[in-house]
Amino acid sequence: MSQIQKAMAMLIETFYKYSGKEGDKTTLTKGELKELLNAQMGEMLGKTSDQAALDKIFKDLDANADNKVDFQEYVTLVACITMLCNEFFQK
Repeated sequence: MSQIQKAMAMLIETFYKYSGKEGDKTTLTKGELKELLNAQMGEMLGKTSDQAALDKIFKDLDANADNKVDFQEYVTLVACITMLCNEFFQK
């Protein structure tokens, strides 16, 4: 597999590693999102122990307001963080 294919597979695998622990396997609950962020991005974002901050992240991600983060909303988060990192390292 190419590097980009490996990256895509890793994004998919990571989503499904955390989704479904509290219900629907195709979405992340707020608790599952918190666990994913802490485990996968904790060093970059800091631990998400601030409930208000987590609530805001979740609300902003939940574009369709169904109280779940689906795969598309998750990929949007990863893409936005990647873009911010790219801007940071370009400076």
